[in-house]
Amino acid sequence: MPCERKPMRYGHSEGHTDVTFDDAGKFIVTCGSDGDVRIWESLDDDDPRSINVGEKAYSLALKRKLVTAGSNNTVQIHTFPEGDPDGILTRFTTHATHVAFNHSGSRVAAGSSDFMVKVVEVADSSQQKTLRGHDAPVLSVTFDPKDELLYPGCSRPCNLTVVVHLQTKVTSWPVLQKSNDVSTAKSLCRLGWQPKTAKLLAVPVGLKVHLYERDSWEHVSTLSDDMMTQPINVVAWSPCGQLLAAGSVGGFLTVWNAESKLCVERQKHEKGYTVCGLAWHPSGRQLAYTDTQGSLGLLDDLPTASSATKTPKAPAVKAANDYDDLFDEDDDRAMDEGLSDTHSPAKRPVAGGDDDDDDDLMPATGRVKNRSSFLDDENSLDTVSLALGQGKYGDDDDAGSTVAPPTGPSLPLRPAYEGPLPTLPQKPFQPGSTPAHLTHRFMTWNSVGVVRGYNDDQDNAVDVEFHDTAVHHAMHLTNALGHTLADLSQEAVLLACPATDELASKLQCLHFSSWDANKEWIVDLPAGEDVRALVLGQGWAAAATSARTLRLFTVGGVQKEIFSLPGHVVSMAAHGEQLLVVYHRGTGFDGDQALGVQLLQLGRRKRQVIHGEPLPLSCKAHLAWLGFTAEGTPCYVDSEGVVRMLNRSLGNTWTPVCNTRETCKGKSDHFWVVAVHENPQQLRCIPCKGSRYPPTLPRPAVAILPFKLPLCQTTTEKGQMEEQYWRSTLLQNHYSFLSSSGYEIDDEGQNQNQKEQQELLMKMFALSCKLEREFRCMELAELMTQSVVTLAVRYASRSRRMNLAQRLNELAMEKANQLQEEQEQEEEEVYGQRESAGGHSSSRSHQAREEEPREEEEDESQETETLEADGESRKRKSPSQSRVSNVLDSMTSVRRPAPLGGPSGKQSKGPVLKPLAPKPKTKMQSTLLQMATSKAANKKAQVNPEPAADRLKQPEVPPPDLPVEDSENQKPRTGFQLWLEENRKSILADSPDLQETDVIKAAMGSFRSLSAEDRLSWTERAKGQSGEAADLKKRKRVEEAGEGDESRVKADENIAKKKKSLDTTAKLSAFAFNKN
Repeated sequence: MPCERKPMRYGHSEGHTDVTFDDAGKFIVTCGSDGDVRIWESLDDDDPRSINVGEKAYSLALKRKLVTAGSNNTVQIHTFPEGDPDGILTRFTTHATHVAFNHSGSRVAAGSSDFMVKVVEVADSSQQKTLRGHDAPVLSVTFDPKDELLYPGCSRPCNLTVVVHLQTKVTSWPVLQKSNDVSTAKSLCRLGWQPKTAKLLAVPVGLKVHLYERDSWEHVSTLSDDMMTQPINVVAWSPCGQLLAAGSVGGFLTVWNAESKLCVERQKHEKGYTVCGLAWHPSGRQLAYTDTQGSLGLLDDLPTASSATKTPKAPAVKAANDYDDLFDEDDDRAMDEGLSDTHSPAKRPVAGGDDDDDDDLMPATGRVKNRSSFLDDENSLDTVSLALGQGKYGDDDDAGSTVAPPTGPSLPLRPAYEGPLPTLPQKPFQPGSTPAHLTHRFMTWNSVGVVRGYNDDQDNAVDVEFHDTAVHHAMHLTNALGHTLADLSQEAVLLACPATDELASKLQCLHFSSWDANKEWIVDLPAGEDVRALVLGQGWAAAATSARTLRLFTVGGVQKEIFSLPGHVVSMAAHGEQLLVVYHRGTGFDGDQALGVQLLQLGRRKRQVIHGEPLPLSCKAHLAWLGFTAEGTPCYVDSEGVVRMLNRSLGNTWTPVCNTRETCKGKSDHFWVVAVHENPQQLRCIPCKGSRYPPTLPRPAVAILPFKLPLCQTTTEKGQMEEQYWRSTLLQNHYSFLSSSGYEIDDEGQNQNQKEQQELLMKMFALSCKLEREFRCMELAELMTQSVVTLAVRYASRSRRMNLAQRLNELAMEKANQLQEEQEQEEEEVYGQRESAGGHSSSRSHQAREEEPREEEEDESQETETLEADGESRKRKSPSQSRVSNVLDSMTSVRRPAPLGGPSGKQSKGPVLKPLAPKPKTKMQSTLLQMATSKAANKKAQVNPEPAADRLKQPEVPPPDLPVEDSENQKPRTGFQLWLEENRKSILADSPDLQETDVIKAAMGSFRSLSAEDRLSWTERAKGQSGEAADLKKRKRVEEAGEGDESRVKADENIAKKKKSLDTTAKLSAFAFNKN
């Protein structure tokens, strides 16, 4: 069985890294070019402990204490796992390159780029030995398990590996590549000494690993692999001393059995980066490795030494090769005649010289038995396929063998598969939560509040805190059931715990907004079913389980619908009546996740909006956050920091609106999203330096990031305006969704948003005109409203682009016609509603109509007038008047109100309609209503005079203002205006092509050039004219006041005469209803 390759995860910044396990195998310790040493509890630990040891860390060693070699030319020691500094062991003139403990942990060897190696006692750093004589930087050092020999490997130009025994040079091997610096070395040449037996020393040399025997220092064997195409960088022995692992520059990881010299495992780095660190777990089942990009990986379930040594009877093959000499060519030929074309892979000796016995033994020993044993051996495929290449590895034992496995060339090598590899499915998670293995963690963080979980030796509890204390006060809950999932809304707190051997998985709800005394309920799930994700909506709760089942509950605890999911759930989110579910829809390959999404409406009309479409993610990314905006639009964030939002106007597609990685300062920094708002356009998140998740204490501060669509050329003015326009268009879709769902919307915000969009379109139109992109101008005009297209026509005509203006004029007429048709359709819908409302009103009982006869008569008169006004408005909006109007023709003329002509509408004889909720009349309808009622009143006044009260009810049309009043309301003119009136002709005579604004600018310059006395005289002349106008206005007011007094006296006398003639009947007659 092949081992399991865990996904790589980010550990350090780009550069050299190293890795090791502690003696108990509880922690993984790494160091990198960022100068940090991180202590990981596991590969999934998202909050490792960090220790800063300098600007860069090149190597580390761990044996009860932690020793590091850094770029500050020192070898430091720290306590473990606390990470407290414990002093400096030694110093070099340049940076240290590699450190290593001896077997007992009492001494440390350190190599440096200054060609020296130092051996230091850990208990007393003053006792140290310096090994000199190297002619190149030291790449690696290692102790043998017996603490007798030290093996430094250097990259000197003459290619030597030096072995030193108590400062005495024993031997050297010229095997390494030439290099004058560690940074330019093709291989780190990390040496490996076989543990326990201390017999072999492994040295990486090019594409092979040389094994040297301890006593004789002879090269005894070589390990290689045909898949290796780059030099081997580092080697590491398993704790049992039987397996040897190697990592290459090309990213290949190979594990050999040292005794059989066979490859038992082969893996390739998922991105092909150089492997620069290897470490075996003390159990021998795991192999940790790091690369030059700062990532950490793990190979799990590696074969043990016992399973690796199970070869398909290799000694039998050897014995057969030895017994081949017993047979001559005739015997071989006679044997082959009784077999098929494919020869037996092995021959067995025959006891005795009887030919009959040989014939009897032939079928059993020749082909059938060997074939059956070959097929029955589960490890024979790997061993035979790898044994075929032993001749290439330089193995001389089988050089004289004439029997080769005939079926070998037809058997494919298992590791030779280079196709896409399946990706491990993402585990389910709760949005806004941190990993469950942390003792202090966020169980959820959303727009309502924060739920924290504590699980340590002192306390096991859950704290609930609300952003708005008016919703509810903070709560402290004892976590006796061991809840690991939580969600929070303005109505309740929902908790869930996994199943144990004794208890089933439970779902607990604290309904704090309930008006009764019992505010808590608990539900036990069926046996074998665990809650994997939960969510709270408006009046309901949902829980997805391990049985691919989604269960719905009311917030009070009533079980509702239940349905199955197509795959295992990944995460869920809710907003109001919406439920968003993300699940695994299949197996992903090459690091990609295959996720599906469903969006359901759980209101009165339950329906499914998104039917399990694939959820788009970045390349080799996983889902990091899932939720809704504050306005109710689904959105999510992946591990690459890309925020995507649902675009309802584009067929429920997902649009990227922000990339948090662009705002991060370092590669190890991330943003932890907690909320998204569309109005204002904000992404609320918590910055995490060097981690993906924030700590619980101190309370992290929330930062705000802006939205930015990833359009092209956003550095240019055109690209910026395009990005602003489409971002505004995308983020206003929630208005239509909320209005269709029955929610109140902010009309002012919507109008302001639309106004900004039209302004951006007009700016882009002007920019395209300057660039002489008239076709682009027409494309932008298609997005404008009818009124803005009119402005674009004027701009084009003033820019002397008449062809463009003519096309825009035709477009404006088309938009006006479309607008008119839409208004007519709306009016027809209103009439249909009134007819239905009239049908309901006509079904009233006769008794109810008799109780309020006067109110019905008044309603009939009002509806009759409304229908008359609507009829006139439809007649006046005839296409012959609206479609013939030309925007270009109206540009040069002065704007005047169009005369309202046409015959008045006749009174409708049909039933009176009373709408349930009539819409407020527009300005055009109210004006037509006033005109219609005034004309009807004039006709009635000519036939039958009406009482005074009826005449007071008629709306009066305001008379046009008199020109005298206009002249009075004007501001007094200045001296510059008088001077401009007299000298305008002379200015235009000099420059006839000037526009009005240019004429004013030229006049201002000429007026300023006048002397101070001349300007003062023009100012006094202006004041004199304004004084005369003021006197005239004052005399008029006095005359009007006198006339007003006389008319007031006459009116009082008439009122006194009429008081006596008015009685009760006359008063009531003023309110009588005139049916004519």
